[in-house]
Amino acid sequence: MQLIFLALARNELAETKRFYNRQQQGLGESFQREAETAVRLIQERPLAWQVEIEPVWRFLFDRFPCKMLYIIRAERIVVIAVAHQHRQPDYWVDRVIPT
Repeated sequence: MQLIFLALARNELAETKRFYNRQQQGLGESFQREAETAVRLIQERPLAWQVEIEPVWRFLFDRFPCKMLYIIRAERIVVIAVAHQHRQPDYWVDRVIPT
C-alpha cells in the first residue's frame, strides 16, 4: 500500500529530527530511523495499530514520545501528523479530510 505524507506532517518529521539533533549529536538520526521503521510497519499492516479517533490511526514510537497519525483512503495511507504524545493533543484534527 502506498504511503504519503501531508506537507505539514513531513515538516513535523524534519523539525523533530532537528530538535533531537540539537539535544544530542546523532539522536535525530536515531529518530529518523525509528520513523522509517514506523512507515514500513504501517505499510505492511495498516490496521494493526490503534485508532486515535475515527478515522485516524496511530503508531506509537518506541524510543521517542512521538506518534505517527494516519488515515487510510482507498489504496493509500496518508500520514497527517508526526506529533508529540503529550503536547497539544488535538492540534492536527482539522487535517482530517471527511470521506
